[in-house]
Amino acid sequence: MGLLRRFARARLASQVIRRLRRSGVTDARYDARAFTVRFTLAGDAGTPVVMQLDALLARRAGSRRQRRAQVDRFVAGVLRRSGLPDEWADVRPLLRPVLRGAVPMPDITTPLRRPAMPFLSEFVVVDQPDTMTYVGSGQPDDWGVTAAEVFDAARANLVGATLRGEASGRAVVQFIDDGDAYWTSHLLLDGWLAGLAEQVGGRPVAFAPERGTLIVTADGSAPLPELFGQVELAYLTSPRAITPMAYVSDESGRTVPYPAVPGHPLYDCVRRAGAVLAMQEYARQAESLPGAAPLVLADHDLRTRAIWSAGALLPRADDVVMGDRVRRWADVAADLEQVPGLDPPRYRLRG
Repeated sequence: MGLLRRFARARLASQVIRRLRRSGVTDARYDARAFTVRFTLAGDAGTPVVMQLDALLARRAGSRRQRRAQVDRFVAGVLRRSGLPDEWADVRPLLRPVLRGAVPMPDITTPLRRPAMPFLSEFVVVDQPDTMTYVGSGQPDDWGVTAAEVFDAARANLVGATLRGEASGRAVVQFIDDGDAYWTSHLLLDGWLAGLAEQVGGRPVAFAPERGTLIVTADGSAPLPELFGQVELAYLTSPRAITPMAYVSDESGRTVPYPAVPGHPLYDCVRRAGAVLAMQEYARQAESLPGAAPLVLADHDLRTRAIWSAGALLPRADDVVMGDRVRRWADVAADLEQVPGLDPPRYRLRG
């Protein structure tokens, strides 16, 4: 991206933030890489809102006064539409499930979520024009429904998004999200991934490196080994990262991590991807957890290691490093106890 374009984007974001502050919003923050502004609605239990700025930038035109008026109308419209509808009948068609890392973002304190896959959780958002609002854990009670009903309704709203046609010589299909399709969220739907077998020419294998990209290819296809490295790079460099791992459907149609036992051609690729995801999620958790020990990867054997120190909260790992000794997790597990309430889990020495 050129310098002038970055400057134009930053200037527009600053105008949006100033307009939000005049409206009483005190915590608006600009994410330059995602080109969004995030803020919370104080009058709605601190509900986090993500404001997408691409559409506003695309329709910018006219004099300075006219452009300023466009920002005013845009922000006023977002504030008017933001927040969560009071009635279940009104909010139900707006719900969407989203696949995210297990550790919530710092400004989402009590989101409605449930485990989805290792180191990943399923959240629910209210999808409105220009904004996406996370549903809080207490919101189902306000709507008079259960959390399960909220998750079910959100998933049901994705049924209409399907891939049509068959693969025509292409072994890899890439879904680029336009903001409405929620392609990566489709991995939460039982049977959806398996249903792409005809499109990719074999058992589908999916990657979701970041929120706007879903990549699907056939198991055993020539591009599959190279995709692991490409996806890892995309995952590590994206401000909207989800996972570097590969996924398939199990016998019941549920999306699960790609299985690879020792001796499998992709064993090292799969093992590394799982380790990278674990390290990133534990690192995010450690940002707000005092005493959290780091998780590192030994490149020579792809084993993860927890670095112990007095009072440390250890991540789950293959090995534990204690001073100059490296001990297998199984050898120290009897001396550890799990710390309650943490996801991903952490452990400490007993006593």
